[in-house]
Amino acid sequence: MEYDHEAQVLNFLSGLVLGAVIGAGVAMLTAPQSGRRTRRRIRKVAGDIRHTATDRWDDLADDVKVRVDDAIDGARKKFVS
Repeated sequence: MEYDHEAQVLNFLSGLVLGAVIGAGVAMLTAPQSGRRTRRRIRKVAGDIRHTATDRWDDLADDVKVRVDDAIDGARKKFVS
């Protein structure tokens, strides 16, 4: 039951982030600036998003690894006892 709740939260947050990224992209493309300036802003924001996404992905991978290790340790203790 806890897994279902965590999956729902993760799905919601993923959708929220995706919506924010798409909204920011549309806002930049429709902004009243020159093309060169807009492209520069898009490159900067895309780089920032990529850096943030990489950090969050690494954090998620570490969290999953810890949870898997904990599950394996718990299973071993149950089978050894």
